[in-house]
Amino acid sequence: MSQFANYPSLKGKSVLVTGGASGIGRMTVEAFAAQGAQVAFLDRDVENSALVTEATGAPHAISDLRNIPQMKTAIAKLADQMGPFSVLANNAARDDRHNWQDVTPEYWDERMDTNLRHMFFAIQSVAPAMIEMGGGSIINLGSNSWWETVGGFPAYATAKAAVHGLTRTMARDLGQHRIRINTVVPGWIMTDRQKELWATPEGLEAHRQSQCLPDLIDPVYVARMVLFLASDDAAMCTASNFMVEAGSI
Repeated sequence: MSQFANYPSLKGKSVLVTGGASGIGRMTVEAFAAQGAQVAFLDRDVENSALVTEATGAPHAISDLRNIPQMKTAIAKLADQMGPFSVLANNAARDDRHNWQDVTPEYWDERMDTNLRHMFFAIQSVAPAMIEMGGGSIINLGSNSWWETVGGFPAYATAKAAVHGLTRTMARDLGQHRIRINTVVPGWIMTDRQKELWATPEGLEAHRQSQCLPDLIDPVYVARMVLFLASDDAAMCTASNFMVEAGSI
């Protein structure tokens, strides 16, 4: 059993996680709750959101993040309940496979809405309060997919590549207010979704060979990196990529 760090600076800190009902997001909510943070989350999955709230005590709001006005209203309601957020984990995304020949303009736009656009508007929603508080931490979730030239989901990979541009430009704009913005880059993380939909024995073995480390990656390790970047231990870290991919890139 791994022995993980405790971050005293996270105790009582108000944290918002997007896509917190499953996978990496759920693990991140659980990790912040275990640190004593005041964590809340957004998700569109009613059933799983209720389960996470029951397990962690973290309040949630049901929101389809493709609907920006709805998302902003949900963030405002949670902030009224929790207090202004000093940490944002922009986690929500979906890596649905699609053939480049079948992509329509409408599908392309929907993929950007699902995997990129909400990140900017979530930052826009929480940053004013962070400025008033004198600082904050924003963690955007990227992907190993475009680094490793993975095919089969061009709209997803394009959106995830753009996350890095968002991180770096917003780190410059908000850095003067001591708001830090970083990207966590997961490798192939063994969430239930990945195991159910795409993990085959052949695929897993091929990916093991691409990694420097032999072990498949549990989502807990991504959550642990998010905790570090949210904490005061990372006070001088911004505009950077933090890899959790076992050396596959």
